Amino acid sequence: MAEFVLEFYVPRTDTDALARGTASARKAAEQLTQKGKPVEYMRSIFIPEDETCFHVYEAVSADAVGEAARRAALTFDRVAEAVVEAAETR
Repeated sequence: MAEFVLEFYVPRTDTDALARGTASARKAAEQLTQKGKPVEYMRSIFIPEDETCFHVYEAVSADAVGEAARRAALTFDRVAEAVVEAAETR
């Protein structure tokens, strides 16, 4: 599976938005996986200064990530495939 990033706006004043979004994103990914469409929620990255949040998923396609986001009632700007390089261990 590939990694994808879901990008959306979060006001810096909405301190609970990240927790709410994370919980619903995780649950929606689990539901899709149970229905035979593998989507795994990995983590979130919030950049308060830019009022931007990213949810990172592993999935079979960007469409699957978009479906998970819609099930989670997340309003998002885009889904893009991410290129990930693992950090070296010392």
